[in-house]
Amino acid sequence: MPRRKPVRSRKSKRKPPACKRPARAEAEGHGAGTSENGPASPVKVPKKRGRKSKAELLLLKLSQGLDCQAPEPICVQKILGSNEAPDGLEATPSGRPKRRAAKVALLYLQELAEELTSVYQPLASNEGPQESESNSSRKKRRSRRRKEEETDEDDLSRDVDFVPSEEVLLQAAEEEESDVLLSEVSESEPEAVRGHTPRMPSAGKSKPQCRGLAPNGFHNSIMAPVWKCPSITRSLRERHYSSWEFPDWLPSTRKWTFLSESECAQYLPGEMKSPLFSIQREGIEEDGVLYRINRFNSLQPHEERLDVSFFVGGPVWAMEWCPCPEGSATPQYVALYCNKGMDEQHSLAELHTGPALLQLWALGILQPEAGSATKARLAYAIATDHGCIWDMKFCPSGAWEPPTTCRKPPQMSRLGLLAAAFSDGKVLVYSLPHPEGLIAHKRAQVKGGPFPKHTICKVQCIATLQVGSIQAGNSSECGQCFSVSWMPSKPHQHLAAGFYDGTVAIWNLPTKSLLQRVRQADGSLKLYPFRCFLAHDHAVRSIEWCKVNSNFLVTAGNDRKIKFWDLRRLYEPINSIKRFLTTEITWLLPYNGVTVAQDNCYASYGLCGIHYIDAGYLGFKAYFVAPRKGTVWSISSSDWLNAVAAGDITGELLAAVLPDLAMNPLNIKRPSERRFPIYKADLVPCSSVGGEEEPRPKSRMYSEMTKEHCLRFQDTDLRSFRNFFSREPMRRMHEQEVKAELSLDRMQLESIHKVRFSPNLDSHGWLVSGGQSGIVRAHCLVGLTSPVGHKLLQECRAQFSAMDGDRPESPSGRLAEHGLLQEQ
Repeated sequence: MPRRKPVRSRKSKRKPPACKRPARAEAEGHGAGTSENGPASPVKVPKKRGRKSKAELLLLKLSQGLDCQAPEPICVQKILGSNEAPDGLEATPSGRPKRRAAKVALLYLQELAEELTSVYQPLASNEGPQESESNSSRKKRRSRRRKEEETDEDDLSRDVDFVPSEEVLLQAAEEEESDVLLSEVSESEPEAVRGHTPRMPSAGKSKPQCRGLAPNGFHNSIMAPVWKCPSITRSLRERHYSSWEFPDWLPSTRKWTFLSESECAQYLPGEMKSPLFSIQREGIEEDGVLYRINRFNSLQPHEERLDVSFFVGGPVWAMEWCPCPEGSATPQYVALYCNKGMDEQHSLAELHTGPALLQLWALGILQPEAGSATKARLAYAIATDHGCIWDMKFCPSGAWEPPTTCRKPPQMSRLGLLAAAFSDGKVLVYSLPHPEGLIAHKRAQVKGGPFPKHTICKVQCIATLQVGSIQAGNSSECGQCFSVSWMPSKPHQHLAAGFYDGTVAIWNLPTKSLLQRVRQADGSLKLYPFRCFLAHDHAVRSIEWCKVNSNFLVTAGNDRKIKFWDLRRLYEPINSIKRFLTTEITWLLPYNGVTVAQDNCYASYGLCGIHYIDAGYLGFKAYFVAPRKGTVWSISSSDWLNAVAAGDITGELLAAVLPDLAMNPLNIKRPSERRFPIYKADLVPCSSVGGEEEPRPKSRMYSEMTKEHCLRFQDTDLRSFRNFFSREPMRRMHEQEVKAELSLDRMQLESIHKVRFSPNLDSHGWLVSGGQSGIVRAHCLVGLTSPVGHKLLQECRAQFSAMDGDRPESPSGRLAEHGLLQEQ
């Protein structure tokens, strides 16, 4: 076989020329300085071609700063062999320069981690739980580090690859003497949608401790954004909320007509009694009692768990809390709408009218950690003939006044302004009075006759919002109205709505333009929009205004697109995302994006659930909040708790504590530990309550479903989350996320259609939920309330009491105080 030629390595040294080989051999054989004929001349060794080594370049640079008068260059061997280190570098006991490259590189990595990680400022000792390390353990670790660095005998060539400046060396020395590095708030947060995302306020220069567990059982890193949210929400509301708006839109007794029992029968929901249901509370031995509530009645609030349950008569499809000022300590109200029949279906493609009932429920004075002492009751209801209500929104601020405000008849003190989207394509705005003033008027009007059991009225609305123009007819060509959103910043003068054909219309409520405002014969107003644009190719399912900057709007349509809009440039959206069929969206207060609930019909396997989507300016990918097996019908966010709650078709209501989403969500830790169930509703046979389950029925009729089956609510103990991941509700939720069964061939009686967090500070831990069964439940997330929220609530109540004491009692004095006195 032919022998292969040896391959020379690239790193092998080049051989000297042939003419000089004998001289080198002679020198090696006879010595460096002698030869046969006498003293030999010094042998010249050829220099290596190429660039100088890093050590030579480094020492040449250092030589320029040591002595400017030295004429000759510094020898590499001289410096490497000397016992003194160059200026600017410390020397070890062995005499060589002390290593700093690894130390400064570690400092750089720590700074980089701080920029990519969600970080928070520390709280006071009475505001948030923190765990601290002992100083002795820190000193031991620092001394051990120094010893290891001093005794390190690695090659010096590694040290000279990275030479820091004197400022970096001093900074590294200061970091060694300080405490262990922890995450701190980034002072330069990425700018969001052109200035509408606020910067997080810093609580001080001390560094937080995000290790260990909080008193409620969650990790401190999970609870840190919850402790930070109350102060952020309060500061933003002080800037964007108003104390009094729309002074002309006051409720009047002349516009409220009470209906008799026979007159209101056509508006009442069809079911007289609720389906049978039981409640199993975690940690409490239940005796398997089955409850059945009459229409418009409720159960007594639980003394320990504080949950409230009441029956409204039909499937719930719209729900909203009535806003009130911070610290007012007033009863809380919830407005809702339910269909008349359990089996009722509506066509979305065409307009339709019919009788409907808008209900206002009083839940009493709710505390963050204490429930109401009285049952939930129906305060009053409004009978309408405009079809079903798909969405409703209250004016965010400036519409509430104390119920003790004295007004001259026929005016009444105002509870709030409510806008409702109807299936006939119109949006009606109602001025709601306090129940006390309405009941007093009812007693004066009804004398000697039978007193109605419930207060149901026909009401003349304040304004009717309609798409079109004065020359157009009364019928709307845009189809049904599915969503409305009130401008969140004062003076709350704009209201937006989305329609079936993909149109978004925006009205200017206090307009005086003759082209947009028409006075009706009955004294009410008809308003036409000042701006309309085609947002989607199909129905607009949800619309939401940015809570910080009213120039930005987000819409979600049946064309599977989510679009972010800048109202100053409507020719194209800021960002358009096509992913899945969105059912509802909510814009979180401090962040640059929305949380989305979706229908699972278009979702990929394993991606159905709840997502956080960035508006597009930061370029973040979608953050997966929680997986869901079925369609998520509703989602709601709490600005006070930095949390979202969602209800789905499987009957599970869950909540998730969100991280700091101003940073990249890809670096967020513990995503699976941030969500937890509030309750789970299951359809089970009545004979198997507390025992083994039997096969479920496959009927689509309510009457057949409730003959032998009932609902079972399994409530979670929300007072504490200690050992939560080993408790039964959490294990059940994770198990169902993986292998849950979904039966679509029957009526989903356990389905949850609407979920709403309370926007009020006085009841910021409460949320209400309702669905197909017509049973509405209210729960308090006691475990998420913090000392920060309690302290803020006490301050707001003291401030509100001081303002209420100085408030004039007469209506003219009150309006004059705000400079809003006008002739009624």
